[in-house]
Amino acid sequence: MELSTAERAPLVTADTITVVVNGELHQIMVEPQWTLQYVLMDKLGLTGTKEFCAEGACGACSVILGGRPVLSCMLLVIECDGATIETVEGIAKADHPLIAAYVKHSCMQCGFCTPGFIVTAKALLDRNPDPTIDDIKEAMVGNLCRCGTYPAHIRAITEAAAVLRGVVVAGAGAAAPGAVAEGGAGRE
Repeated sequence: MELSTAERAPLVTADTITVVVNGELHQIMVEPQWTLQYVLMDKLGLTGTKEFCAEGACGACSVILGGRPVLSCMLLVIECDGATIETVEGIAKADHPLIAAYVKHSCMQCGFCTPGFIVTAKALLDRNPDPTIDDIKEAMVGNLCRCGTYPAHIRAITEAAAVLRGVVVAGAGAAAPGAVAEGGAGRE
């Protein structure tokens, strides 16, 4: 016996959620299978949140949700109703010291991974304003860079932390004392 169309209704349907993204309130009609990354990029036009692996392995899609970095490609947006989300665009708009430090220390070659690194670094600095090099390596371990710019990320994060604490930072091209680390950011 075949079911009528009314009897074959989907178990989960589209719904409206409310989120605060970079300080702006949004009410969005979403489908149950949509990821947070998809909604940020394709529905809200925030292109900084990159999709690269779509498997939660690279960190390019990182955003701050409830004060911690999350992989937006692995999170269904329907689960974000009522959430506060911060993206790289919000960090840049706030003129966070990470932006200038990333430019100064040439932390990017292709730049595809940079937004995810900046978002993850901001979440670290929000909870730990004076991280050690090991703290930075541990926090950044989920972010991958095909260009291999890991040491530059450590210098930039260390410098941004110093700026946030009000420490005078050495001249152009130099990192704060003790900020230069050998090797990658936790991937050795």
